[in-house]
Amino acid sequence: MRSILGIAAVEVRLFLRDRSNIFFVFIFPLLLILLLGSQFGANSGQSRVALSGGADTELAKALSEQLAEDGVQVSAAGAATVRDQLSRGRTDVGIFISDGDAADFAAGRPADLEVVTASQSAAQAVLQEVRASIQAVSTERRQQSLLESAGVGTAEAAAALAQARETVEQPRVELVDTGDVSREFQGLGRFDLGAAQQLLLFVFLSSLTGAATLIKSRRLGVVARVMAAPVASWQALAGQALGRFGIAAVQGGYIMAGTALLFGVDWGNPLPAGLVLVVFCAVSAAAAMVIGSVMDNDAAAAGVGVGAGLVLAGLGGSMVPPEFFSETLQAVSWLTPHRWAYDAFADIQRHNGSLADILPQLGVLAAMALGLLALGSYLLQRSLGRAL
Repeated sequence: MRSILGIAAVEVRLFLRDRSNIFFVFIFPLLLILLLGSQFGANSGQSRVALSGGADTELAKALSEQLAEDGVQVSAAGAATVRDQLSRGRTDVGIFISDGDAADFAAGRPADLEVVTASQSAAQAVLQEVRASIQAVSTERRQQSLLESAGVGTAEAAAALAQARETVEQPRVELVDTGDVSREFQGLGRFDLGAAQQLLLFVFLSSLTGAATLIKSRRLGVVARVMAAPVASWQALAGQALGRFGIAAVQGGYIMAGTALLFGVDWGNPLPAGLVLVVFCAVSAAAAMVIGSVMDNDAAAAGVGVGAGLVLAGLGGSMVPPEFFSETLQAVSWLTPHRWAYDAFADIQRHNGSLADILPQLGVLAAMALGLLALGSYLLQRSLGRAL
């Protein structure tokens, strides 16, 4: 067992010593998850409105409360800051309140607000929400003014309006989505879906590109010298396989821990989630052994690894959720290990799945791993007698 672990440790160290892997293994995956989650994750499309001026005035408080009640994210900043946020797309609509506007609103007179939208197309939809919120504030203020003009005191008028809102049921529109796709993603955090997808993408991709180190070991005679030592051939093959597995496990564990700590990704029950990662790492390691044994050129192997890794990841749902695939593409996706692992993570993250719920996915992934491992070991043993 010591020989197997020693060979595996050497393979992992060789992979980590390659400085080009530092960015693509540890930095780039987290950056991509951050980007995808910020742009396309759950709640990433929440409307954003910035208020400028009128601090602590009745108008600013009424607008902030109404906008927040309507589900809009409200912030306050200076005029220059708000305009800078609008130009950079960090907020959708800016509302600028002058002292005259605040005074007119307090006196019950019409107030003209300056509203500026960002250049993004989504800002127009947010503008309609802002208009509805402003209209609600205006209507409430008009009701207050009418009651006061009829001789009702300010406090009594406010109390009467509050009581009316509680006792009178407002008309509402309820949208019922009967589509299974939208319900499938309910309850996910902003980064949860992207983290699972990129985990599968990069673990498999790094494993395949790491097959180049196996080819270098064959070219330099490292594998041959190991097998010439008092080490059985099965021990050498097991050490190489364990080394491929170690490379995949290092990156997979890093991505899971990093996203949980930095982005608050909920991976669900850690036991089944960890088992899915372990079995998927085994599939990735076995696939890397196949490529590293069949090919004799490390540069060509890296290119094939990148191409095959991206294609399989795309088909398996690591780029676009497979729920959006056509029926034909859905059927094809089940031929990839990514789809089975994606389905297992979906059960764990979205439905609090237990180990029993993902046994079919684990079984298929384990069968893929054993089949590829047997093929890779056979090809590696044959490759040792082939000139490089």
